[in-house]
Order: sequence, then structure tokens, then C-alpha cells
Amino acid sequence: MLGFITRPPRQILSLLCTGYRLPQIPVLCTQPRKPEDTACVIHRPRAMASSSTSWELPLVAVCQVTSTPNKQENFKTCAELVREAARLGACLAFLPEAFDFIARNPAETLLLSEPLNGDLLGQYSQLARECGIWLSLGGFHERGPDWEQNQKIYNCHVLLNSKGSVVASYRKTHLCDVEIPGQGPMRESNYTMPGQALESPVKTPAGKVGLAICYDMRFPELSLKLAQAGAEILTYPSAFGSVTGPAHWEVLLRARAIESQCYVIAAAQCGRHHETRASYGHSMVVDPWGTVVARCSEGPGLCLARIDLHFLQQMRQHLPVFQHRRPDLYGNLGHPLS
Repeated sequence: MLGFITRPPRQILSLLCTGYRLPQIPVLCTQPRKPEDTACVIHRPRAMASSSTSWELPLVAVCQVTSTPNKQENFKTCAELVREAARLGACLAFLPEAFDFIARNPAETLLLSEPLNGDLLGQYSQLARECGIWLSLGGFHERGPDWEQNQKIYNCHVLLNSKGSVVASYRKTHLCDVEIPGQGPMRESNYTMPGQALESPVKTPAGKVGLAICYDMRFPELSLKLAQAGAEILTYPSAFGSVTGPAHWEVLLRARAIESQCYVIAAAQCGRHHETRASYGHSMVVDPWGTVVARCSEGPGLCLARIDLHFLQQMRQHLPVFQHRRPDLYGNLGHPLS
């Protein structure tokens, strides 16, 4: 598993951070399912001083998988990565959209879907308890309470605490109905209902997490709304395609981090799921400066990064963009989240 770093220009840093030293924060990248591999450690100069040593900062894990229509095999793969993340000291592990399965067609998708109180979420709740770790389950095919009436599901992002309890659930509000040349049409609305509300950011051991899913990242209004509601981490679990991935994936994630001044965590599907579907991969963590601090490349595995909320607060202090907004000119984002 690969990891790499980029650095903000020192000329800009000198204007923002005069007098601050540049401590080093390790970023770990590992592929636990290959015992012959070893973890790599990358030291990244920080743009601002940290208030604590790097090892005191919360560690998060981003899991990259290749889901198939086989739900139990998918669970086995995800559970292995979660256990490895817990062993390495992560307090929160992020799984991608469709971590439960990727079906061959809409009919199979509906057949394999489950309610939130079904067997599969029960297995993940038990896994969270066993490992003592929070889990971001990035896009569950949920049979909601209206399943019997409309025979459609929700794409639901579920957040479990370390006791295995559901502390938040967000139903994807922007459905991916697109036609990308070379990638094939997608009509998520044919079998999925859109959610009708955003979820307030949730306090976790890593910071306040704002929930979103994949296609949501193309709508900056959502990220700004979550940031204004107190989010420190935005998460976009995804299954990006092979055409849009190379063109838009990293650009959009870094843009959302910079404009919202949040950490952005994006767990992704990768590789070929079955004969008609493949995903781009390249799961990553982006800091509020827009720097990719950890990423996966090819194949299933995980990467880890530390979340420095003191760095985030310094960024917001030195670049107070939310104080400079002009709702008198272009409006605001409506009512606060409940």
C-alpha cells in the first residue's frame, strides 16, 4: 500500500505561521492481508505547531475494499481490516460506500438489502464492541420503514460507537443519476429513495464528524452546511468509477477540505466487483490545508492518519473565511441543523 505527501509552499506558510516550528506527524499505510508486507511510516512537516506530541493525537483508519455480491465474504474482508486498524491503535475506522455488497443489477440489489436492525448490521455492532472501535459504515443498502409501500431502499451511512450502538444514520440526499461516456449510465433513483435531511455532526474520539456519501461531494453547499454546524471531519465514503475517478476524485476531496477547513476522509471501493462494475480506489485523508496526508493505491488494504484538531483551529484562525462570508450578496445556507 502506498502513501505519499505534498507540502504547501513555504512562502505562503511563512506569511501565515511566522514563529511556528514545524513538528513531524507520522502517517501510516499498511496492507494487513499480506503478512509479508510491512507498514511504511511517512513524516510530514506541519504547517502549524501542534499542541501535543504526534502519538497523543487520535488515529483514524481508512479501509479500501472490493465488494462483491457475496455479503458474508465482504464482511469477512471488512472485519479483517477493522481488526487490523484496532490493533494498530485507531479509534475510528471508515468503510466505503456499499461495504455490504455491490450487486450485478437493481433486482439483486433490492433482494440483498436489509433493514438497519437486520443480521448484517448486528454483525458490525458486535465487531465494534469486540474491537472497541468506532465504525463509519459508509453506505448500507437499507430497507427503510417504507419498504413495503415503495419497494425502494436508502443508501444509508451508519455511524457506530465502540459499544456497537448506532449513534447516527444519514440517508444519501443526492442520488447519482448520470451518463458518463466510457463509464456507462447509472440510475440510482431507479431503486433508491433520496434522504430528506442532513445529520448533525457527531462527536467522536477523533473529532466532530459530518456524514455524507460519494456523489454528495459534488455539492459544496452540503460540506459548508456541515462545517457551519460544527463539523471538523467530513467523510465521503465512495464507489467512484474508472472515468470520473482519475479526473475528479482527488480534486473534489481537496476542494471540500480547503473550503470547509475540515479534515476530509474518503474510504473507497477499488478494483473489479463483477463482470460489469469496477471502482477507482485511491482512498485518502486530506487535511484542512488541502494536503493529502495518507492514501491507498491499488487493491484492498488500509491507510492511517492522525487528526490534529489544534492544527485545524489554527488554520481557521489564520484564514477566517467563515467570518468573511457575505450572505447579504449571495444568501446563506438556511436554518441551522437541529
